[in-house]
Amino acid sequence: MSAVMPTYARVDIAFERGDGAYLYTADGHRFLDFGTGIAVTTLGHAHPRLVAALTAQAGKVWHTSNLYNIEGQTRLAERLAANSFADTVFFCNSGAEALEGTIKVARKAQYHAGHPERVRVVAFEGAFHGRTLATLAAGDNEKAREGFGPVVEGFDHVAFGNANEVRSAITAETAAILVEPVQGESGIRPPGVDFLKQLRQICDEFGLLLAYDEVQTGVGHTGKLFAYQHNGVAPDIMALAKGLGGGFPIGAVLATDAAAAGMVAGTHGSTFGGNPLACACANTVLDVLLEDGFLAHAAEMGRLLMARIREVIAAHGSVLETVRGQGLLIGMKCVVPNADLVTALRDRRVLAVPAGDNVCRFIPPLIIEESHVDEAIAALDDACAALAR
Repeated sequence: MSAVMPTYARVDIAFERGDGAYLYTADGHRFLDFGTGIAVTTLGHAHPRLVAALTAQAGKVWHTSNLYNIEGQTRLAERLAANSFADTVFFCNSGAEALEGTIKVARKAQYHAGHPERVRVVAFEGAFHGRTLATLAAGDNEKAREGFGPVVEGFDHVAFGNANEVRSAITAETAAILVEPVQGESGIRPPGVDFLKQLRQICDEFGLLLAYDEVQTGVGHTGKLFAYQHNGVAPDIMALAKGLGGGFPIGAVLATDAAAAGMVAGTHGSTFGGNPLACACANTVLDVLLEDGFLAHAAEMGRLLMARIREVIAAHGSVLETVRGQGLLIGMKCVVPNADLVTALRDRRVLAVPAGDNVCRFIPPLIIEESHVDEAIAALDDACAALAR
């Protein structure tokens, strides 16, 4: 066994540096990064403002723990709340931690409201929420759970997009509904147009908490700061991570005051969560994303990329079947094995990411321009032509 535990099926490439939408190997090969480390490097690589913010903070203080006030954390929480449904924010280090915190907030809210029996969470087939024991149970991937039993109790799965099944799954022990506004790992699957509205109505009717997993969809990837803002259906709790730090690890649990009423001193914690380095990066990401026109431009690039992909599908129907997604979170359903398309794109110096349902994902940085779309489409068209042969 190697010194690094072999839990990843890695591609035999190492990148030495990055610049904007590109990554470079030590021998000088340049790759267009349309995977962004699985929806993480929101502003691309070595963004000058991110580099400056991280460098400046590194020369001051890295870590104090949450025993003390952290000014950058307070500012970040206030800005996330001001630009979302939330009133209050808890910081952690990763998406899985953010989902663990989301589940804890939901259960604690019901306990605080006098319903200690309400501990179960309705989740969805095809969901992915992380790889901790609880988030594996909340998700719907039997292969990922294999060997890690017994499965953590408390999660009831129903069909994604089916409000009737949600209603039938609710019992006196149900605390919350947990949903991705767009399912990511299972193949960029948006629900029906009214599904989130129906979930909100169900939660209000039964006294449940509505929790969103926006770890992959959040921080601009769908063309708005948060995916739920496309239809205005606000949750009570929301998990963020991935792109929030632009590549520096940080996660967050956003909640209304009512949902977080039970989260008092000692109920939850994180040694590293929201440390000065992470918050310096996340505040800089927000600085850029909230500038006038930035997200509108990213959304326009998403529309352009989607339209150009449809042209490739029309020409290569034996390789690609459909395309779906929002903004710059795009899934191409393949006819050939999706791994073959990912490999063919990589051979043409474009990085993409596989997903469930035989999907190949394009998740480019939000800074891309039309020239990057042209480059990606040229590689996609050539890769499809080669695979068709």
